[in-house]
Amino acid sequence: MKLWGGRFTKETNPLTDDFNSSIHFDHILYPYDIKGSIAHAQMLGKQNIISEAESRVIVSGLKEILSDIEEGQVEFDVSAEDIHMNIEKLLIDKIGEVGKKLHTGRSRNDQVALDMKMYVKDQIQSIDKMLKNLQQVLYEMAMEHIDTIMPGYTHLQKAQPVTLAHHLTAYFEMFKRDRLRLQDCYKRTNVMPLGSSALASTTYDLDREMVADLLNFDSITLNSMDGVSDRDYAIEFLSALSMIIMHLSRFSEEIILWCSDEFDFIKLDDEFSTGSSIMPQKKNPDIAELVRGKTGRVFGDLIGLLTTMKGIPLAYNKDMQEDKEAVFDGVKTLSMCLPIFTDMVKTMKINKKSMYLGAKKAFTNATDAADWLVKKGMPFREAHGVIGKLVLTCIEKNKNIEDLTLAEFNEISSVFDESIYDDITIEACVNNRKVLGGPSPDAMKKVLDINKKYLMES
Repeated sequence: MKLWGGRFTKETNPLTDDFNSSIHFDHILYPYDIKGSIAHAQMLGKQNIISEAESRVIVSGLKEILSDIEEGQVEFDVSAEDIHMNIEKLLIDKIGEVGKKLHTGRSRNDQVALDMKMYVKDQIQSIDKMLKNLQQVLYEMAMEHIDTIMPGYTHLQKAQPVTLAHHLTAYFEMFKRDRLRLQDCYKRTNVMPLGSSALASTTYDLDREMVADLLNFDSITLNSMDGVSDRDYAIEFLSALSMIIMHLSRFSEEIILWCSDEFDFIKLDDEFSTGSSIMPQKKNPDIAELVRGKTGRVFGDLIGLLTTMKGIPLAYNKDMQEDKEAVFDGVKTLSMCLPIFTDMVKTMKINKKSMYLGAKKAFTNATDAADWLVKKGMPFREAHGVIGKLVLTCIEKNKNIEDLTLAEFNEISSVFDESIYDDITIEACVNNRKVLGGPSPDAMKKVLDINKKYLMES
């Protein structure tokens, strides 16, 4: 007979057991379930809801079960449905009748909410460390490539020259925001639901603050119905993971382009590339492609949980069991992607020459030529038109702007003089952009100093 089977006259169908069971995926919550149960038992003893002696026996039994599981001596039972009932059953088998007192003053509803919040808090910290490692790699690469000029793009068309350091620190900023989102999510996750019981709290004199303190929660939930039915933290967590992997996917797309023969900006290390089964010459960016592909998987985890929750009335419903597989899969997927992506970026070789030559093409200095005219007193919109005509002339003559003679410049506008050449070199186009946040070496050094301090303090 199941632990909840008192009012039933028949055993459940084996199909029901299998369909209803979550032990095949929620078993990974065992350390949180045991830690939460230990804190609950200690509180029950302190409050004289059970005796201190009973509390000590329960705590000792739970610690033994934790050791048994970690040593591979435990086989979970599908008929016990989930990790919570499995742990309780193991406890009763180990210490006898006193084990049946553990569940006093709580429900599986607030128990699972507690376990999931503890799990999510740990995963937030783990993923944050992975993101920091990636940021460290980007910082070190940016330091090496402050003067490595490359084309910047809009609409995947060459736009203006920047530096590789400038490009890499754009992703540094994205991952900085990702870490802030995780930290914000942690604050809202760090509210303890235990004591909400099934939905209406309990008649026992629980010390919820004691349990929160033992389990390192900042505060306790203030509404028992919300305490058991809230999955906002899980949705917010998956949303943060989706943003992270979206940023990884954007970066992956550029890496895939950059290592193509058409760009030839980078070479991926052999350790992070694969070959073709038929074409001997191929070196494929499969890691970047897989990261890009797995983005849809994490998005699906988020959308799946949002869809599950959208029509659920208060309070707990069995639908909420679906939160675990979505969260577990999102964590597993991103935790695979981040380390290998970091190592792939860290080991890729930069082709400075190709980047520089790429920046010299497609009139990436046109805006600087327009700015030169503005500094001579011409309204920007008029200067824009003049340079547009200049570019058309260059296309007709198959020249770059800087290759035009002064006479050819003056055919478009008499304002041009010899000093135009100093302002439209690719180096000048980068070095003159000294505004904080821009690509010039002076601006980048200031930003990298800020980033260094951020990494040391975060």
